[in-house]
Order: sequence, then structure tokens, then C-alpha cells
Amino acid sequence: MAIHKTLRIKPKPNRSPILFFILSILAIAFLCIFSSSISINGSLFRSEKTQAETHESRHSVGHEKYLYWGYKIDCPGKHCDSCEGLGHQESSLRCALEEAMFLQRTLVMPSRMCINPIHNKKGILHHSSNVTSEEMWAANSCAMDSLYDLDLMSNTVPVILDNSKMWYRVLSTGMKLGTRGVAHVAGVSRVALKDNSRYSNLLLINRTASPLSCTSRFMECKDRNNRSAIMLPYSFLPSMAAKKLRDAAQKIKVHLGDYDAMHVRRGDKIKTRKDRFGVYRTLHPHLDRDTRPEFILHRIEKWVPPGRTLFIASNERTSGFFSPLSVRYKLAYSSNYSKILDPLVENNYQLFMIERLILMGAKTLIRTFKEDETDLSLTDDPKKNTKAWQKPVYTSDGEGS
Repeated sequence: MAIHKTLRIKPKPNRSPILFFILSILAIAFLCIFSSSISINGSLFRSEKTQAETHESRHSVGHEKYLYWGYKIDCPGKHCDSCEGLGHQESSLRCALEEAMFLQRTLVMPSRMCINPIHNKKGILHHSSNVTSEEMWAANSCAMDSLYDLDLMSNTVPVILDNSKMWYRVLSTGMKLGTRGVAHVAGVSRVALKDNSRYSNLLLINRTASPLSCTSRFMECKDRNNRSAIMLPYSFLPSMAAKKLRDAAQKIKVHLGDYDAMHVRRGDKIKTRKDRFGVYRTLHPHLDRDTRPEFILHRIEKWVPPGRTLFIASNERTSGFFSPLSVRYKLAYSSNYSKILDPLVENNYQLFMIERLILMGAKTLIRTFKEDETDLSLTDDPKKNTKAWQKPVYTSDGEGS
């Protein structure tokens, strides 16, 4: 027979109110510390995420519609293995930027800039007689962002590169949309692209008409002489130089102090050729004469007082060519600052961009040719190629050699 025992429940001991109070305080303190830790870690995580998103958005922010001009800035006709100099390429790039600005679209820029070998001689930087004229930097192109600060540029005209993730996303979306999202246009004015709803609402306007066509190229704006049509000044791209180039130029300007500057274009501009009678002719008949030291001294004496520091940027490769100017001025060249330039300059385009910034910072700037009516220039020959080959003039009375 089973015996059922009555289970006695032991009464719980009374807990001390003081102990309960202490445990409560400790629990609250632990929760506060734990929640504080979560908040701090969470904010750090959010901060890191925000920084990453900001960095990504910096390259994607802009208009939600895009303009594509091709994978090269300048491609002269069918000779796509060559390119023009930096100045010509910048004229084309500025035209594309202006169109993107007018259409309120993000410009898809080539990720690389073609380097013309004629303008990429190492001797231009070092002014050394033991550097052969054929020695060059080993490069036929350079990264676009090694020349320009794209973030700074995007503050005025939003840009992305054609090797960016954003561009691949645009292409992917465009392929899905087909003709509803992309238009391949040629011979259509920018006004029509903006006002015609057939184009204005599209995701992407492809200016090349055929992306694989070598004849597609950036070009100088045809209405460039119409000053009212210019949206970006000539100084825009020079001022958009990559930060490391701007920093280098600033260091050199600090070393120079109060200075004047002169850009002397010789090299390719003074080339001559024989006509069918064996007479030498040139496109700029007075340029060789006007850019020689004895003529420079006479030309600039009314603009630059004696004793001034004169910074000279030139493509003249003859060592000591401008030394006669030292009788009146303290001469300075980029080659004087090789400790600043050698670690970062990889090609002559970068060097020229640094020199341009130095020229822009001068108290008095003298150009080779006049860009505007108010410019000071070494020669009165027009910069624009007149295609008229003339006999070069080497004397002050206008006679030949």
C-alpha cells in the first residue's frame, strides 16, 4: 500500500531590502554601461559606413542623366595612335564639359589622357645638355585623375570616369532600357538635345554615334569665338589640377616670393620647311626672333623692372638659352625645384600643369601669344594657325637673316 507523504514547502527566507537595493543599482549600472557601449560602437559603425557612402557618392553625385563623348579626348581623323598636345586636348575637353553643363548632365570622361611624345621630353624638366632630345618618359598615356581633381571639377560640372562602377551601372541600365534610355546622336545641336523631349528625358546621350568609330573625337567648340557662348573660362581646367600638382606649385610659389613670370613657346612653333624653290618658310615669321633673349629684354623692359625674380616656363631645350636675361633679372625655372618635382612628376603634362599654376600666380604674366586683347605678349604674331607659310624674320628692321 502506497504511503503518500505530505510535501512541506520550506518558506523562502526573507531577503534583505538593502541587498535587493544594491543588486538593483548594480543591474541598472550594468545596463547603462552596456547600452552606452552599444551606442558608441553603433555610432562608430555608422560613421565608417557614412564615410564610405560619402566617398562613393562623391564620385556618383550629380545629374541622373549622362553625356558620353567617347573613350579619347582627341583623335585626329583616322590617326588614333597619335594625339594633339595638352592645350588642344583641353580645348576639346572644355567643350564637352560646357555641353554637359548646358544639358545639365554628368559628363562621362575618358579614364586616360593621351600623351603626345613630342611634348614628353625629359630634357624639358632638367635642362641638361647630356639628356638626348630623343629621351622621353616611358608613357603614351596617363590616368585622368593624375592630372585633374575630379571632385573639385564636379563642384562645377559633375563628372565620372569611363572605368568607374557608376559608368558600368549606367551602361547596364541603358542596355535594359534600349532606345527608351539611350540615344546615339550625331549632328544634333546642344539646344535640340536640351529642348527636344526625344532626347532630354533619356538616361544617356552618346555623342560618338558609333563608340567603336575612330573618327569620333572631342573637338573645339565651333562657336568659341562667340564670347557670350562660353560657359567655362580658359582658366577653368588649369585651376582644376590634381591636388598633388596644386600643392607642388604652391610650395614653389612660396620659394619664389614676389615674382613675375613668362611663358616662352618655341620648340615646335618655330619649325620651318623649304618651299619648292628651297626657301625656308614658317607659320610664325617673327616668333623665333621675338623669343630670343636680346629681343625679350627689349620687349619686357617696360613691364618688368630690373632686379625682379622672373620665372620662365618654356619648351626650349637648349641649355642656358635664356641666361642673357640674368643681366637684368633673377631667373628661375622649374628645374631649380627638382627636389619638389622629381618625386611626383611622371610626364611633361604634369610638369606643364604645375608651371601653369606658377604662371597664374605671378604679379606680371607675359605670354608668348596674346590670348586676349589685354594680355602682354612676346610676339605680335597670331597664335591661330593661318596656314600661310612665310619667310622668317630675324632682324628688328623686318628683314630676313
